Amino acid sequence: MDVSLSGKVALVTGGSRGIGKAIAKSFAESGAKVMITSRKMDALLEAREEMGGEVEVFAANAGDLDGISSCVQATMERFGAIDVFVNNAATNPYLGKTLGVDASRFDKTFQVNIRGPLFWCQAVWEAWMKEHPGVIINIASVGGLRAESGLGVYNLTKAAIIHMTKQLASELGPTRVVGVAPGLVQTDFAKVLVENVGDQLAARLPMGRIGRPEDIANLATFLASDRASWITGETYVIDGGGGAAAERM
Repeated sequence: MDVSLSGKVALVTGGSRGIGKAIAKSFAESGAKVMITSRKMDALLEAREEMGGEVEVFAANAGDLDGISSCVQATMERFGAIDVFVNNAATNPYLGKTLGVDASRFDKTFQVNIRGPLFWCQAVWEAWMKEHPGVIINIASVGGLRAESGLGVYNLTKAAIIHMTKQLASELGPTRVVGVAPGLVQTDFAKVLVENVGDQLAARLPMGRIGRPEDIANLATFLASDRASWITGETYVIDGGGGAAAERM
């Protein structure tokens, strides 16, 4: 099955590394023009060097409203459209018991992980998708669907992303809004978890390994394409069979 994004313009937050970079690279290889954004320009330029196709960069803090507006405006000025938007940027400054979090790190997590994504969607909707239906892909986590030790605050935001996906899908049609909920993926963002529990988790998974960024990118590329034109409002778990492994335990 050919999955093409030819003629489409995509904007990917957190696009300089990990899952976001893999998604942007896959989109570009599938024919899309892509804008990637993250906080650091040097990381964006380095990521672009690894991608083929037409890729532009814009440095912005994913939780900053002025940065969101400026990035969306720059994407429209450069490419004239935003057909696919990927809400990928996230942060996790706190690891520990949910009630042990301090206000500063709680606020930071919610600013980047749910406040930012909502206003990214608002900006993209107003700039283009309101009159030209497109696709919004929200990167959530399996943690938004279950309890996990040490990740309670982060997972609260991912549960909110999953509900936001369903809510916006009901409001924005025929623009499609879909979610992706990865399990543990080999990225710098998840380095602590990979190093401490990666091998144990991989041994329990039916697929025998933890995820790679390309695994998530493959699903996102399909969901962004016209091949997924009747899919909206759902969040798809991609975790190497983690749910099945839990049922066996």
